[in-house]
Amino acid sequence: MAVLGAASLAGCSFAPAPQHPAIPVPALYPEESAPLAGNGAAQIGWEAFFGDAQVKALIGRALANNRDLRVAAARIEQARAALRARGADLAPQLAGSAGMVKAGLPESFSQMLREDTLTSYDGMLQTSWEIDLFGRLRSLRTAALQQYLASTEARRGLATILVAQVAAGCLADREYAERLELARETLANRERALQILTRRYELGSGSRIEVTQAETLRTQAAGAIQSIELSRAQNRTALALLVGAPVEEAALTHSLAEMGRVQSIPAGLPSELLANRPDIVAAEHQLRGAEANIGAARAAFFPSISLTGAVGTTSNDLDGLFGAGTGLWLFRPTASLPIFTAGKLRASLRASEAQRDEMIATYEKTIQSAFRDVVDALAQRRWLNEQIATTEQAIAALSERSRLATIRFEAGRAAYLEVLDAERDRFSAQQQLVQLRRAWLASGVALYAALGGGFSEPEGQGQMP
Repeated sequence: MAVLGAASLAGCSFAPAPQHPAIPVPALYPEESAPLAGNGAAQIGWEAFFGDAQVKALIGRALANNRDLRVAAARIEQARAALRARGADLAPQLAGSAGMVKAGLPESFSQMLREDTLTSYDGMLQTSWEIDLFGRLRSLRTAALQQYLASTEARRGLATILVAQVAAGCLADREYAERLELARETLANRERALQILTRRYELGSGSRIEVTQAETLRTQAAGAIQSIELSRAQNRTALALLVGAPVEEAALTHSLAEMGRVQSIPAGLPSELLANRPDIVAAEHQLRGAEANIGAARAAFFPSISLTGAVGTTSNDLDGLFGAGTGLWLFRPTASLPIFTAGKLRASLRASEAQRDEMIATYEKTIQSAFRDVVDALAQRRWLNEQIATTEQAIAALSERSRLATIRFEAGRAAYLEVLDAERDRFSAQQQLVQLRRAWLASGVALYAALGGGFSEPEGQGQMP
């Protein structure tokens, strides 16, 4: 027993050496000529990254109430239980049993034994232990451990996405609020203009077409308000789903600029994504689990050795169950070697190897997707910054055009259609500017999440149970 126990502890493993595929992305991001110094995204928690108290309050509520996170937490507990079950297979198993047997005898036997029935009582203590000489059980436990670690990273990734989505929803709400304020102010101005033109028409100094054109401008502003209110209501509903509870009107009152106060973070190097992105770390754990399954499949070709023992007592009378002369014991070592399985074991090994190859490709694709997310966010921020500057210039020019068109109309040198076109173009540009500013702020949140920031597991999470 001692020799076999020592052999078990020093048993070999048939799991392949861990593979470390080359990073299938460039060494630098296209938007960065060199990595910038400073804290990376993983070192900045979401509480420090977001500067607005209202955003942080809603993110905190979402992390506490979101149902998808609860599902992910339940999956972690499932993986934790599966890991403990696999670990228990390495230890000796002990079981106790007690029973009674009562058998009716045929007449020929009952006459001889002078009894119609036979009764026996027994109590047994049984133990069994599979000696893991070739690492099959340890490989299965390693696979379960990697699945558990992958599930914790999946929850961390889901929480990171949730943080970014809640922040983006808050920014969208503030965008709609500012666009609504702008549209309502525009509607009020156009209603005043409509009243003036209507009055001029009634006095005979204006035309009916000018009144119709002014009505068109007012209707467009009213329609814009209705459309924005609908979009804002839908965004609030989506935000409530993320938060896991209704979002009160008072929960979001700050301006878009206040909501968008966030820390700036350097993009760093693509290689840093391997340690920061939860989905990449989870894919690596899944790859390690697939390699461990190969070890278990290979070990199935070799003998398995089990030790079974039992000790107990048996008696025809319950009162004499623990009396002298009723003890019994059993020790049965068993060695099992597969001889013919019609290719089942080899097929299982091939399946494990194919799963490993799938996990390698998945791991590499996850890295490429993460690289793309960062590159897209960097390009979007640069493009949006340029678009904001261009739109601001356009609004300045359109405001001057509207002022000059109004002067020309009031002097009788231009038709009201010229004012109509200028006002419509300026209103559209103003709405677009608010959208661009929100998109630029949201791109910073997207970059933060793409770099692996936003959420860290509480102390102790993700450790081996």
